[in-house]
Amino acid sequence: MTLGGAVRGRLAGGIVARLRHFDPTILIWLAIAAVLILLVVNPLFRLILTSLQDPVTGALTFDHYIYAYGRQRHLTALLYSLWLGLAVAAISVVLAVPIAWAVSRTDMPGKGATRILLLGAFITPPYLGAISWILLAGPNAGWLNQVWRFLTGAEAALVNVYTFWGLVIVIALYSFPYVFIFTTAALDVVSSEMEDAANILGAGKWQTTFRITLPLVLPAILGGAMVTFLEAIALFGTPALIGLPARFTVVTTQLYQFFSHPVRVEAAAAYAMPLLLVTVLLFWVQQRLLRRKGFVALTGKGGERRPIRLGRWRWALLGHTWLVLSLAVILPYAVLAQAAFAKAWGQGFSFGNLTLANFGYLLFEHQSAARSVLNSFTYGAATAFLAIGLGLAVAYIAVRRLVPFARVLSFLAMAPFVIPGIVLAIGFYAAYAPPPLSLYGTSTILILAFATRFLPIAYANSAAAVRALNPEMEDAVRILGGTRMTAIRRVVAPLLKQSLVGAWLLVFIPATRELSTALFLSGPNTRVMSVMLFDLSEEGKFEHLSALGLMLLVVTVVIVAVGYRVIGRDFMLRQQGSG
Repeated sequence: MTLGGAVRGRLAGGIVARLRHFDPTILIWLAIAAVLILLVVNPLFRLILTSLQDPVTGALTFDHYIYAYGRQRHLTALLYSLWLGLAVAAISVVLAVPIAWAVSRTDMPGKGATRILLLGAFITPPYLGAISWILLAGPNAGWLNQVWRFLTGAEAALVNVYTFWGLVIVIALYSFPYVFIFTTAALDVVSSEMEDAANILGAGKWQTTFRITLPLVLPAILGGAMVTFLEAIALFGTPALIGLPARFTVVTTQLYQFFSHPVRVEAAAAYAMPLLLVTVLLFWVQQRLLRRKGFVALTGKGGERRPIRLGRWRWALLGHTWLVLSLAVILPYAVLAQAAFAKAWGQGFSFGNLTLANFGYLLFEHQSAARSVLNSFTYGAATAFLAIGLGLAVAYIAVRRLVPFARVLSFLAMAPFVIPGIVLAIGFYAAYAPPPLSLYGTSTILILAFATRFLPIAYANSAAAVRALNPEMEDAVRILGGTRMTAIRRVVAPLLKQSLVGAWLLVFIPATRELSTALFLSGPNTRVMSVMLFDLSEEGKFEHLSALGLMLLVVTVVIVAVGYRVIGRDFMLRQQGSG
């Protein structure tokens, strides 16, 4: 045999040997990486490129930034957003911290009912809360103002929701549960021993609380406040419903106006950049704060925690709690139900004013309302399956470290958490609306955008579940001759069934009510309930709007009740808070 033939033989033998040891599942991991690039990297890249590119010549330019920030009203909208976020965060802390302390550390009565109502505030879509408060505090026909005029004979309104501070209060009423979640999670692991030591040294209950307990959980409070800040500046529905009629804009409503005729996608992309950068920066700061685990439990989780006896002060704390929950849940739900079953919501409660016609009109007469209900739940289910499938795959790769770039995949799966929904929608529009794909207005682009938006929820829950599994069970399957896919199908999937059901619900519920992404990407045949609610509000059809909103709330409550039965108590509050 010649030297050349021997070399070729060795090379062929080496290739055959490598093929024998080649794991075909590596192709699946590579495909998952490609999907993440398409869903996360490509829209963000297209967003940045669109903001810097001339749409005609393709040359790089800063003209879009000059247009976006060269006008006073655009800068004013940015300042309004920042001020709005700060005000909402501050008020959320004032509302939530006393309730969190009362539920976690004191003998305040009614803790079970408090948690149920808090969950009600947590699952209420913010734009639906805004609609309820328009019915409650509209300057002319709002319930509260009608009662005020009846009791006092005054002509002026008591409250007016169409103001900047009206907007702040409404957003805070549906954002403060985030602060509650973070704060109770920290308070639940603070041992009573430190408080006992302060009491032995002469400190009273209130002095101990303000000097010992609350400083220990301050990073958690700040972390929750930052989440509410980010939530406030990224919201679109509530500022659109309350801010636009009051004639002031924030960043998100200004972005929406860039899509009115003529459409200025490039200016919108440039204008979205500061919102994205502020979100990324504050998320980084929040994560740094929450990494300081030592601030909550110097004696470890096993320390004893005894409720603080407040005496008559517990009734004052209960009064604060129920006042906040009445404003967030009881009054809004009551006015929404009244309007949904009313011929004319402004006429109040009376048997003659009751009707089921609003529901019949939406389900059987309106051209697109029934379709929007079907679309919402169909797209929500498809989103949940896609997000859970992708999130579980990435979590398994990252936790088991199956590929060298596992950490990169993990980062990409969590990256959408710091992308506001309206910014993500603009990125998807820039990436997939133009030819050759031309996906704008299709169910495909909505499901892909929703799945990307809520992928972090799916990934965080899946990763926690995979970490709890002992890899030795999978190794045993492979030792007995099974492939990794066999181990996943026969061992991993059955053991994760309950966790995946919980993660599916946690994705499905927000996907059915997502507004900002749907508003930018839906078409005439793909409208969902959230977009339909927004359209009905612009038309002033509050009876029909309330009926549609009540249907959304009832279905959400039923799904949460199923989650309680399958996964356990407070599954939404606890898993969302930890994720």
